[in-house]
Amino acid sequence: MSTSVATVPHTAVGTDPHAESADYFEKRSLKKGSVSWVMLCGLGVAYAISGDFSGWNYGIAEGGWVGMLVAFIVMGAMYLFMSFGLAEMSTAMPTAGAGYAFARRAMGRVGGALTGFAILVDFTICPAAISLFIADYVHALGLFANVPSALIVAVFFVVFIALQIVGVGEALKVTFGITLVAVAALVIFAVGIAPSFSVAHLFDIAPSAGATELLPFGVAGVVSALPYGMWLFLGVEGVPLAAEESAEPSRDMPRGIIGAMALLFVTGAAALMLTTGGAGAAFTGTAAAPLVDTLNEVGAPLLATVVNYAGLAGLVASFFSTIYSASRQAFALSRAGYLPKFLSYTGERKTPFVALTVFGVIEFALAVGVANGSALLNMAVFAACVSYAMMNLSHILLRRNEPEMPRAFRAPCGVALTSISLVLSAVALVSTFFVDVVAAALTLAVLMVLMAYFFLYARYHLVGNAPDEEFAALAAAEAELA
Repeated sequence: MSTSVATVPHTAVGTDPHAESADYFEKRSLKKGSVSWVMLCGLGVAYAISGDFSGWNYGIAEGGWVGMLVAFIVMGAMYLFMSFGLAEMSTAMPTAGAGYAFARRAMGRVGGALTGFAILVDFTICPAAISLFIADYVHALGLFANVPSALIVAVFFVVFIALQIVGVGEALKVTFGITLVAVAALVIFAVGIAPSFSVAHLFDIAPSAGATELLPFGVAGVVSALPYGMWLFLGVEGVPLAAEESAEPSRDMPRGIIGAMALLFVTGAAALMLTTGGAGAAFTGTAAAPLVDTLNEVGAPLLATVVNYAGLAGLVASFFSTIYSASRQAFALSRAGYLPKFLSYTGERKTPFVALTVFGVIEFALAVGVANGSALLNMAVFAACVSYAMMNLSHILLRRNEPEMPRAFRAPCGVALTSISLVLSAVALVSTFFVDVVAAALTLAVLMVLMAYFFLYARYHLVGNAPDEEFAALAAAEAELA
């Protein structure tokens, strides 16, 4: 994609954006060819692998084992169907803007801004939440008992942001290795818990009045469990953010994101089935560390210790990958003028060191200021659901309005599956208010502030020849010719 467009069509929001020089983009470029499809697949798993070790199990307390199973299947379908659409759009528009760029082309600058900000908020809040879980894990293991959690969180941010500044290839190799350790922990857990598995354990929650053993809290419990079903996949949609750093996006992006989804279905199903069947639904639904606590409950403390240490790797992998995605979304939005342009500067290593540093500070401040990992994750889930709805809608609109757009990969069944995912993402968005109305309302307020910034300032300072804007300008020019 070139970095200059002669004329960018006027839109309903603000004046025509101006074009920047080649020097502007030279200072804002990522390293092409740093990431293979295997690394992308590992990145996708890394985003969500920490969800297997904690958090998801509270969905059992909300809806029972069957309710959580329904949530896992329904939310898994939402992510899978959305992934097909993302894979298609990322081969047609391989840019670091990813979901924002797709929505920008499909729905204009307002739709692009809302989608980009929702993705940014999601991936900014996630590492803050995960860093708190890491500090809790470290203390639970008896490590650095006298060191404050804030200091542990600070060390993790400094070390892993520094590593990402050094280079994306090096950073993702480290992430890949850490993710393998986390997957190995799940295998060890499965071997250790298998002898204690019993189907009866899945249904040991006493039903409330008028409910059944299958759904001890009724249909309302299933709805409340939906956000917890998301925890087993949350973040995988960030894979397309690596498109500009991919060796061959037309091949790598579909393989990476769909491969990651396949692996996450296996790991999530194993955690849900084996943990609950090992120690019981009532126990699992309230466990702070479900895999570790389950092994201790069934009398396997040695394996519990091994899984506990390895479980820390899962949290670190998700922490690492969400920092990466926040920086890439901030980079793309800044390069195009939707955020202050200094955030998109890249250094000699072609990494967005300013975005990594600034958002690292914001993420650390969120972690220390809120100091509640679960509340932060609920906020992230709300922002994620907004972005899911917008990205699914983008695929539907692009298929309808631009059927001839070159696509190296085409989502199966056309828009049928992304239409289902759109409906499910809307349901999931509503369900977040059942779980934590304060978290949902706060996140909505943050998105409103960011959109106010767009309408009052950013829309007058957009960069017309940024890659994401060029994709949209090209589509408008082709429409005029047609």
